[in-house]
Amino acid sequence: MTHTIPAATLKRWLHDGGEIALFDIREHGQYGEGHPFYAVPLPYSVLERDVGRLAPNRRVRIVLFDDDDGERGPARAAAARLAGLGYTAVHRLEGGVRGWQEAGLVLFKGVNVPSKAFGELVETVAHTPHVSAATLLEWQRSAKPPVVLDGRPVSEFAAMSIPGAACCPNGELALRIDSLVPDDHTPIVINCAGRTRSIIGAQTLLNLGVRNPVYALENGTQGWSLADLPLERGQQRRYRDEVRATPEHIAAARALAQRAGVQWADAGTVRGWVDAGERTVYLCDVRTAEEFAAGTLPGAQHAPGGQLQQATDQYIGVRHAIVVLFDDDDGDGVRAPVTASWLRQLGHEAWVLEGGLRSGLALSDPSAPNAVALPTVSADELRRRLANGTASVLDLRASAAWLAGHVPGSIWSIRPRIADALGRSGSAVTFIVDDPRLAAWAVADLPSTEWRVFTVLEGGLAAWEAHGGEVRHAPEGLTPVERIDFLFFVHDRHAGNKAASRAYLEWELGLVAQLDEQERGAFRPLAP
Repeated sequence: MTHTIPAATLKRWLHDGGEIALFDIREHGQYGEGHPFYAVPLPYSVLERDVGRLAPNRRVRIVLFDDDDGERGPARAAAARLAGLGYTAVHRLEGGVRGWQEAGLVLFKGVNVPSKAFGELVETVAHTPHVSAATLLEWQRSAKPPVVLDGRPVSEFAAMSIPGAACCPNGELALRIDSLVPDDHTPIVINCAGRTRSIIGAQTLLNLGVRNPVYALENGTQGWSLADLPLERGQQRRYRDEVRATPEHIAAARALAQRAGVQWADAGTVRGWVDAGERTVYLCDVRTAEEFAAGTLPGAQHAPGGQLQQATDQYIGVRHAIVVLFDDDDGDGVRAPVTASWLRQLGHEAWVLEGGLRSGLALSDPSAPNAVALPTVSADELRRRLANGTASVLDLRASAAWLAGHVPGSIWSIRPRIADALGRSGSAVTFIVDDPRLAAWAVADLPSTEWRVFTVLEGGLAAWEAHGGEVRHAPEGLTPVERIDFLFFVHDRHAGNKAASRAYLEWELGLVAQLDEQERGAFRPLAP
């Protein structure tokens, strides 16, 4: 039986120094509208897929919550499911979000809140230099323009970028900066879409002692757009792949890491932590996606350094866990120590793995549990069944994907609401889903399925299109209330909505003021 705890107990647990995972079981859009500071998003729709990665130790203390902990709420279903998966210390927050708020505790809007609040604190403590969009444009038109580097991943850079900028994700800066800047005198400007990665990228170079003048672009691409300056789309300018760490880079990275309190651990030590079973241990490969795909250590998750700093809660689900980072094996690299320095400042127990790829460390993969696979149906067979009126289609992909294109007559749904959606379906139901396991896990929730026949469209919507099936677009086909998986607050700012951009930037700037003494005290930003 799952125990419930009041908000006051949860607040105490979050700061008692012990390991704890606080999981928001609601869907992404609901999570983003308001949650406790340390809450990690684990939507019920993907619970089994992600919980093993976010909480690999089944003995860890877990607290789940949804809106109000009602009888039909997903937190209760999730608690039962986790108990069935072998988790032994699962609790629910009494009253859910409502109970937290009624206890006088703060709900934070948005995503990746600890990382973003930390970025604002870093700028305050370290006095990170910044430059406005207008000033940067003036510099770019001068005889000696600055180098502008975008600290986001390549996919985000391609969506929109500052004219003339090149992509170099923050986690790669320490390794690749010399190949991107012609000399020690050229100014360097780091930007992102908003504020956090601009600040952290610029401060990374400053912490490493780069001789160049370094600045963060104030408010990133949003600030550029708000100044009525055009952005580029589809650019692919990026860092060079063939760069190796120099002794100077390695020494600077190690010195920075040690200054932040980072330590090194060998493979035997890490293996001992895992075998003891008393601590949660994450093994994170901070290199690029291409390097990770070419070969990594067994049991490692890909956590590119810049994104691990920016969106820590997407990789680390347990507060006060051990986080082991590795890079290549050249003197233990530069990317892992620099990333670890930021995680230590964020309040995490970050270590660097001695030897990196050559350490010989191998951990078990915290993979998702097996699902009883549903039968598949081909696109041609589904077309025949639809023509005969003998099939209903439920689409379990993201609501944005359904709006962009779906099988005519299909109903968009999501796991917490699947029972209601089936009330509008016949006895033969075909799911369209990116991961067939999600459909199987959703069906397993239903109290009785004996009178229905469930199948999954083989190959998903891509197979439907490839076999000549009609795809219908419905940009206004769902109401905001229905789209519980979509956070309008974050996405509207990227659609040219200047009011949304201003609101987002105001939110970022106001995060530190929302922190209480314990939350702020958990951060340890380095002084200049």
